[in-house]
Amino acid sequence: MASKFTKLLSPLMIGPLTLKNRVVMSALTRSRSVPTNVPNDINLEYYTQRARGGAGLIITEGTMICQQGTEWQNAPGIWNQDQIAAWKRITDAVHAEGGLIFCQLWHLGRVSHPDAPEQKASGMPVYGPSSIAARGGKFRFLPGRPGYVTPVAVDDPRVLIDLYRQAAVNAKEAGFDGVELHGANGYLVHQFLDSTSNKRTDAYGGSIANRARFGLEILKELVSIWGSKRVAVRLSPSGGYNDMGMPLQENVDTFQYFISQADDLDLGYICLVRYIPVFDPKIDGQHRATKHDVLKTYRPCIKKSAFFLNGGLTPDEADQLLAAKEIDAAAFGVLWISHPDLVKRIEHGIPIDAKLDPKTFYGGGPQIPYEEQKKGYTDYPAARL
Repeated sequence: MASKFTKLLSPLMIGPLTLKNRVVMSALTRSRSVPTNVPNDINLEYYTQRARGGAGLIITEGTMICQQGTEWQNAPGIWNQDQIAAWKRITDAVHAEGGLIFCQLWHLGRVSHPDAPEQKASGMPVYGPSSIAARGGKFRFLPGRPGYVTPVAVDDPRVLIDLYRQAAVNAKEAGFDGVELHGANGYLVHQFLDSTSNKRTDAYGGSIANRARFGLEILKELVSIWGSKRVAVRLSPSGGYNDMGMPLQENVDTFQYFISQADDLDLGYICLVRYIPVFDPKIDGQHRATKHDVLKTYRPCIKKSAFFLNGGLTPDEADQLLAAKEIDAAAFGVLWISHPDLVKRIEHGIPIDAKLDPKTFYGGGPQIPYEEQKKGYTDYPAARL
């Protein structure tokens, strides 16, 4: 019996790449690269399962471009040769299953902690665009579970741009099919964009064009290495998470400018995260996000690049949006956690009903026995066809 999801299961051409369907696996931090930050055999199995499960494109979890003290102790990196070699095993495995995989390039900016072991080992301060702390955070592995601290305002942002460039070079060596710039969720690129976290008075702060400069210069560097159609960017215009968000009109003006400028680079795709309540924390008694219709507000800005939408989509809604030509692909996150065979289920009409265990979304740290790291990560079963 033919699947009813004809649009979702149709191929998509992006420059030299052909996605076999429009079911994308979104970046998902899972914190399983124990004991430190080098992808391991558990990560290899996890990504292989989801390539085998039919993903049209896999985006890796946020992958650090340099050593940083994140809230997730065992997030992977791509700044050294051990990591490059480990990722190469994963990209080879994904390709052997007929899949495609992009590396999401991640710098946390002001939401790392100076007392985290990885931050100490880096010998670097916690940088942000300005010396303004984000409200929130909980570093569960540090004494007292502290929150975010006031960062050091980076003197020359080009130093950080160079780190992104080198990470893109490393991702190429590791065999990825492209790179996605993490510009969402209150991390470094987002911090430069948002006027509540960026109070700079130089060329990287003040006006919308200046606040957008940091992210756009990174994208241009990535394009110079990869070619435009193998470069993408992820943005969350509604903000909220990690203390992000501007007054509505300023927010819309900022993101319409950035998205239009990014689209002019003829990227592979632009992925926008729509408003979802789970990323709208209450801070000082008020919800933090700038709630608005992300699809309606920014879709007209994207003319050259493919447009991916993320945030609480179901296969039914995604297929309808594709049929209406509102989106070019759907990026699913949580559904991929508990359904390693998500595309196979969509193809064959098998229920998407596996029960999630929120306690195992993230790894519990390097002290958890290796075999236990698999729980809620690689032990969700594929359906029997």
